[in-house]
Amino acid sequence: MKFIKDLKEGDRVSDIYLCKHKQSAVTKNGKAYDNVILQDKTGTIDGKIWDPNSAGIGEFESLDYIEVFGEVTSFQSALQVNMKRVRLCREGEYNPADYLPVSGNSIEEMYGELLTVIDSVKNPYLKELLNSFFRNDEKFIKAFRQSSAAKTVHHGFVGGLLEHTLGVVKLCIYYCQAYTILNRDLLLTAAICHDIGKTRELSLFPENDYTDEGQLLGHIVMGSEMVGEKIRNISGFPGGLEGELKHCILAHHGEYEFGSPKKPALIEAVALNFADNTDAKMQTFTEILRGAQGDGWLGYNRLFESNVRKTHLE
Repeated sequence: MKFIKDLKEGDRVSDIYLCKHKQSAVTKNGKAYDNVILQDKTGTIDGKIWDPNSAGIGEFESLDYIEVFGEVTSFQSALQVNMKRVRLCREGEYNPADYLPVSGNSIEEMYGELLTVIDSVKNPYLKELLNSFFRNDEKFIKAFRQSSAAKTVHHGFVGGLLEHTLGVVKLCIYYCQAYTILNRDLLLTAAICHDIGKTRELSLFPENDYTDEGQLLGHIVMGSEMVGEKIRNISGFPGGLEGELKHCILAHHGEYEFGSPKKPALIEAVALNFADNTDAKMQTFTEILRGAQGDGWLGYNRLFESNVRKTHLE
């Protein structure tokens, strides 16, 4: 199988891919065609079916696995597949692991690291809260381990939410060592819980798309609500501690223009904002570099508001 990341203009395609999305459209001249997004574990590529009624185009829908015959072309500097024939595949003809982007780190090992951090939390109320999510709620655990951290941008793969959360937690552990004024239990609990709302904001793969609830509320508000739901079942949980924890979650994007309902008012909220931003930005840049071809300048990046390139290693 030739993976999407290895495709180049002029290549002939005769492989099985996941149809992530399919949509009918009409050209300016009134001719019907189909827009398709093909996916494997290395990424996605646009596909075009210029004659949907052709005898070579089998019936298929979004999230079907399809065998594609065609050619890689370029349009406005972006690669796409001109799909000449399509066949719907049966279960057993493909390995789903080849089509879903997955963390390069072991999910089992990362989750074990996270549980070790939870064990280090001394506050009994915060520890019970964390255990209620990460040890006792099987439905949540399954979603958390399998979710991405974003639809695109950063950590957009199976295990991405876990990998991002662990990255943020590790940064916060360092902050606690460097700045002893920080309340370690509060900060680490907030770091572990800061993105739990993404288990409801985004559907699991292969869809990995925004749910209705995610569109209406967003993961920050939903995460705060999820914490509140668990706290209501913990007898005697201090109200002040609940408010501080929720504030850290609600303020972790730092600025209103970045979707944060609140700006940080606690030093732990400031630390969480910096850790979250650092891990997201470093992973985003890492993914840009991994997908780059050559060592030259890679062009303007909207997130970094800069023309970017790889570091020259002497």
